[in-house]
Amino acid sequence: MLDVNFKAPEYYINRELSFLDFNSRVLAQAHDEALPLLERIRFLGISCSNLDEFFEIRVAGLKQRLELGSLGGGPDGMSVPEQLTAIHERAMAMVKDQYDLLHHLVFPALAAHGIQFVNGKTFTARQHAWLADYFAKEVEPVLTPLGLDPARPFPRIQNKSQNFIVRLSGKDAFGRDAELAVVQVPRALPRIIRLPQTDEAPGTTHFVFLSAVISTFIAQLFGGMAVEGAWQFRVTRNSDLFVDDEEVDNLLRAIEGELAQRRYGAAVRMETSMDCPEDITNFLLRHFALTRNDLFQVNGPLNLNRLMSIYDLLERPDLKFPPFTPAIPRRIVAKEDIFAVMRDSDLLLHHPFESFVPVIDFLRQASLDPYVLAIKQTLYRAGPQSPIVDALVDAARNGKEVTVIIELMARFDEAANIALATRLQEAGAHVMYGVVGYKTHAKLIMVVRREHGKLRRYCHLGTGNYHPNTARVYTDYGLFTCDEAVGEDLHELFLQLTSPTRVATMQKILQSPFTLHESLLEKTRREIQLARAGKPARIVAKMNALIEPQIIHALYQASVAGVKVDLIVRGICALRPGIPGVSENITVRSIVGRFLEHSRVYYFQNDGDPEMYCASADWMERNFFRRIEVGFPLGRKHRDQILADLETYLTDNVLAWQLRADGEYERCVPGEQPLMNAQTTLLRRYTESTD
Repeated sequence: MLDVNFKAPEYYINRELSFLDFNSRVLAQAHDEALPLLERIRFLGISCSNLDEFFEIRVAGLKQRLELGSLGGGPDGMSVPEQLTAIHERAMAMVKDQYDLLHHLVFPALAAHGIQFVNGKTFTARQHAWLADYFAKEVEPVLTPLGLDPARPFPRIQNKSQNFIVRLSGKDAFGRDAELAVVQVPRALPRIIRLPQTDEAPGTTHFVFLSAVISTFIAQLFGGMAVEGAWQFRVTRNSDLFVDDEEVDNLLRAIEGELAQRRYGAAVRMETSMDCPEDITNFLLRHFALTRNDLFQVNGPLNLNRLMSIYDLLERPDLKFPPFTPAIPRRIVAKEDIFAVMRDSDLLLHHPFESFVPVIDFLRQASLDPYVLAIKQTLYRAGPQSPIVDALVDAARNGKEVTVIIELMARFDEAANIALATRLQEAGAHVMYGVVGYKTHAKLIMVVRREHGKLRRYCHLGTGNYHPNTARVYTDYGLFTCDEAVGEDLHELFLQLTSPTRVATMQKILQSPFTLHESLLEKTRREIQLARAGKPARIVAKMNALIEPQIIHALYQASVAGVKVDLIVRGICALRPGIPGVSENITVRSIVGRFLEHSRVYYFQNDGDPEMYCASADWMERNFFRRIEVGFPLGRKHRDQILADLETYLTDNVLAWQLRADGEYERCVPGEQPLMNAQTTLLRRYTESTD
């Protein structure tokens, strides 16, 4: 075998461009005429929201590196300036596609279904009168126009807020010439307004963007002045939090301080309306220290993710996915004692095809059970008004020893998690924030119960967050078990999270930052040895992202040795499959559909004695080395069940995209094969037949 330099840049895809490819796949769902119209609009909004976060975090990080003089790239060899140039080109094309979609598909398709967006040019007289009254009563009282002059400098503009810059002429009340003003739109105002039904157009529902209302009536804010023009603008800022692990003495207070500053981080992108004059545009760019490459001029309202609100404003089931009721396994239907179910055997749930309710019931029962002594749990994202937190609060008030590890640095959920921490502390729970410098990303519950004079541990381990809302749209696995070895492993792990202790030797659990990465490499090397010995060898893995170089090296080596490697990677993937002599035995596919593919599963064939782990970790450096993560093994029954699920994803020809060796994704097409939509198939499978 010829020596192959697996570190060669041409064998890697840039992670930032890979993310933009993923977002293009999301946007492609909005183009898909097979999907219900409001679902297509939802995908359009998601693609815009994804792009916002990409600029807030990833582009902001690249710009910081550029300012610090760090120009080197990653394994793909692209320098920071090269990345920023490529990002600009692709993002510009994506934004153009989003607005073309808005005008050529969304608005006409909505109109065909009796739903119309109106604007200042199309208002009827009755609509104009109603909106004038609405503006006077609901909008104008909360707007504060701010003139720009030496005594009134440019106001601070919050991250992603809606704003107008207004050109004026004439003299104000003090006889001063007025040229420019800024109007900031409070977040409390709804961005899309539903107009009342009228007999002018019976059966038609009319909406209007708030920006169109303000544009139409903005002159009323400047009495006696002439408004020569008003143009929207929106600034995206660096939103990553920085907490100095070595200097901080109170993590919660440090994060609270950072949250206050996040809204005013360094500007990284500016959006304006297409008709904004060049002199105004240049004025804004200079003020925010941005260049033309940071400017996105759009043909329509800014912030299209606001379109998603019409999904809930419209009672149109004909324009949405058919509703479904998540299944509940027969083993626990009408069973009041989930502890008894777990003692009988492990229980595996696959959300959202199966209900998240048993997880909530597990905690509720534990909070009330007189034999339960303690509950320990990790929380990464739980959502507001969480029934999970309600159960923990009840448990603490009922005298249970409740310990909750809350990850304060869960991106964009920091404020919500601080509120949850406060509520739990007030109820008497012990609240910890994990290990400074390492995010606690593992999804774990451990309930300690006294039975027949001794203690027994009941555990839940998952691939997704304890968030009932996302459990209806994210695919994840969750395992209930009272396996003694797993319970002892979780006991040791919680000790690590709450107190100074040694690195524990785990019996069954794989844990980052200690054993998960090396264990995966060892299992990959074992498949390589089996393949070289002429035995069947296979790896199947499903995750959200794959970029860690050592893992990619090992997978390339496995391919060269003849190991069949099937990867299901929803988002970022730095590995190039199908390269002759390097990765020709590797396939990579991405599933983008109704549900967000979120579960992480690792399967190793192991010469007929297969091993399978579900996990909280993607194959990224941060997950392996800078987070507390857990991979947990599956027994034969559940391993076979999940492997069947994975094979379903691998035969999908409706939602799947195949990654080619050139780094481009190609949508899978059925050809002469019958249609296979993995998510629809799994929904039917779990509804019709549950364990």
